[in-house]
Amino acid sequence: MTIRPKYVTFDCYGTLTRFRMKEMAADLFADRIPAERMAEFHADFTAYRFDEVLGAWQPYEVVLKNAVRRLCKKWKIQYFDLDAQKIYDAVPTWNPHDDVPAGLAKVAKEIPLVILSNASDDQIQKNVAMLGAPFHRVYTAQQAQAYKPRLQAFEYMIDSLGCNPEDVLHVSSSLRYDLMSADDMGIVNKVFVNRGHGPGNPGYRYTEIKDIGGLPGVVGL
Repeated sequence: MTIRPKYVTFDCYGTLTRFRMKEMAADLFADRIPAERMAEFHADFTAYRFDEVLGAWQPYEVVLKNAVRRLCKKWKIQYFDLDAQKIYDAVPTWNPHDDVPAGLAKVAKEIPLVILSNASDDQIQKNVAMLGAPFHRVYTAQQAQAYKPRLQAFEYMIDSLGCNPEDVLHVSSSLRYDLMSADDMGIVNKVFVNRGHGPGNPGYRYTEIKDIGGLPGVVGL
């Protein structure tokens, strides 16, 4: 299957950049959460982060600290602001998945690359610099004043690019944050990169796409 969009748009954290929330939570809370319950703890952490981005925009630092605070309350452990701050401060240091730079560089020779991320402006640039490819635009939730999966984030990107939904091929490792909303926006061309995280949906039908840079696990929806 061959697709020639005007732009290839990407989620950043998780899809391009290694998402290390799980590892950091396991390290920071190892003294308070038994190892055999850490998977359950992380699932709750994931749920609270998702819930925090569904309302009006707030700085990502606030999103993260609220999520950790609510998580600690549920698990009846003491909340320390420093724990959440350590996670927030670490985000700009996260490096790309090993397969990303070469694939992106290949696509960038043919089609402009765009990022739509739930990051804040002061986080994302260091991560982008490590991706090893030129990006036409980098959009954040801070700029859009809305986080994915809210449609406002996608509307901001499409309006800023001056294109139509059908001009975009959107790539993400998250059905929940990205691809369901992209579908609601009328983005016909969607690609799921299987990074093995996040709630899935077995009802989706996938079609192999072999010519968008060789990213592993890439399938069209």
